[in-house]
Amino acid sequence: MTRALAALATLLLSATAASATDTIRVALVEGARAAELRGTDIEVTELGGCATCPPGLVWRADVVRASAGGQHVEIDGRRAPAFRLTSGHPIRLNGREYPAALELVRSGDGMAIINELPLEDYVVGVLRAETSERWPLETLRAQAIVARTYAAYHRTLKTGKPYHIVASTAHQVYAGRVAATSPIWEAVRATAGRVLLWEGELFPAFYHSASGGYTEDPRTVFAARNMPQLKAIRDEFSAGAPNFYWGLDLRLGDLTEILRRHGVDVGAIVAIEVTERTPSLRASVVTVHGARGSARLRGNEFRRMVGYETIRSTLFAVAVDGATARFAGRGYGHGVGMSQWGAKGMAEHGYAAEKILEYYYPGARLGSLDPRSTQ
Repeated sequence: MTRALAALATLLLSATAASATDTIRVALVEGARAAELRGTDIEVTELGGCATCPPGLVWRADVVRASAGGQHVEIDGRRAPAFRLTSGHPIRLNGREYPAALELVRSGDGMAIINELPLEDYVVGVLRAETSERWPLETLRAQAIVARTYAAYHRTLKTGKPYHIVASTAHQVYAGRVAATSPIWEAVRATAGRVLLWEGELFPAFYHSASGGYTEDPRTVFAARNMPQLKAIRDEFSAGAPNFYWGLDLRLGDLTEILRRHGVDVGAIVAIEVTERTPSLRASVVTVHGARGSARLRGNEFRRMVGYETIRSTLFAVAVDGATARFAGRGYGHGVGMSQWGAKGMAEHGYAAEKILEYYYPGARLGSLDPRSTQ
């Protein structure tokens, strides 16, 4: 390759990488059978051809009622594989406003409703949902970098897919449009383009609500590509979290039925114990004893079956008292990466965002989505 061709290739790669940092496609809803979207002067455009009308037909409406059927999405009697909605005003869906554009795409047994928007605007919407505007600015700055890293990583996995990330706890909660007066904008602008890198690459920068005093090695919880070897740490800053301690009483009969619905049928449960723990003392194996046998469950699977909001973390002890399983636990969430309440505590003790990230992601370094940056 000549020097001129090499220079041209480098320029094209840089331009492609830079443009890829601009937007993200977020699934607001998956598998919807019907939806109603409202706004002002919404421009509706057919995408991917149309079976009943000229391709590329465009019209305007203030209310868009869509349904999924067959291989198409239908709006106002018109059918197409997908529709794109744009407007100079926000579009309202399920009580929330989203910046246009939105796409309605046939997906699975229904349709996905996808918000395509600038990545930085998406990060603002994540912070509005995942944190509090009243939290210290350094906490918000740290959260912005982590949320941007998590989103950018997932975007690299879904190149060419209808959407990159889901607006729920499956990935990150996303609140849609955020008022320009929110202090969250300041935190996002102050960190624009900054991400965490592991050995020079984006990685899934997981975070959680409260660690309960110890974070967790991600390899004990998740099975994902490029999983960093983040060591578990003793977290001294999460003690002020509202769920630092929690308790739960669960009737054995109810637990028996919950597990049975998830395919674990050992008969009436008579005992339950944590038989293996991770180095950070979380339950890695929970053994359930029933009238017809016993079952060994991964701690995270057990928590998923019972409910993430019911059993708030796997950092728990459990004992049977008569007909009741009594749980005593600490923390909220999977425990991997940054504790949000811990980050709040660190900021209140005067730590900057960079130090917060260094504490919760030992071995990671700050970088930039812009390949031309040397930061």
